[in-house]
Amino acid sequence: MMPAESVVVVRDLVVKYADRTILDRINLDIMRGEVLVLLGGSGSGKSTLLRHLIGLEKPLSGSIIVKGVDLGRCSEAELNQVRRFIGVSFQDPALFGSMTVSENVAFPLLERTRLVDSTIDKVVLIKLAQVGLAHFGAFYPSQLSGGMQKRASIARATALDPEILFFDEPSAGLDPITAAGIDELVVYLKNALQMTVLVVTHELQSAFRIADRLAFLRDSKLVTIGPKESIIHSSDPWVRQFLDRLPDKTSNDKTELLQQLAERLGVRCPKN
Repeated sequence: MMPAESVVVVRDLVVKYADRTILDRINLDIMRGEVLVLLGGSGSGKSTLLRHLIGLEKPLSGSIIVKGVDLGRCSEAELNQVRRFIGVSFQDPALFGSMTVSENVAFPLLERTRLVDSTIDKVVLIKLAQVGLAHFGAFYPSQLSGGMQKRASIARATALDPEILFFDEPSAGLDPITAAGIDELVVYLKNALQMTVLVVTHELQSAFRIADRLAFLRDSKLVTIGPKESIIHSSDPWVRQFLDRLPDKTSNDKTELLQQLAERLGVRCPKN
């Protein structure tokens, strides 16, 4: 077998906002045709890393190379060319409320291609069918459920047949059944359309359903990465804490502090 090819290469990436380090010397490869799931606690830098992978922000130092192009040093024209190969579905579906679902999906085709209207209509119908919305093209986003809006966002993200697809919390705010449907859609895009997929999430059940590999961010650093089969048996204390959903010791300290404060104020505070 031929060795897997890295389509995204991150080397020694450092990101700072003011005096705070958000990402500290991150090294990461995303392999062609895989689903890589990025996990971590709130504020660990997951969404910040995603924004840099798209080229929305430039790092303080280090490099991000997508399909051979260094996003931190390329021209605007080169960046726009790279983005032609990238689709993004944000946590907020970010659909245009004044446009129908079909018009939302057609938007990138109108902006970035010279396809005639009849061809665009056919592409839109195919993309909506792939996400189970073939009969909802005439609806407006406000007329759709949250899960259907997420699906419409995915249809728009895949309109240009990108090689790389980025998801930011695709199942956030959805009920378990709808979230499971989004998981199945991610797996379909990877298997049927041979897309390379990065998913940023904190949903463990979803992560283990869709991932080929898992990566964990903690305190600005990439602490571990590997196939899900090895991660699930990890002996790393923090990874085990994350997987087993155990609270930090500081959570217990805060509870004790609140109990002490309540006693000083003469307020009854129930103890666990």
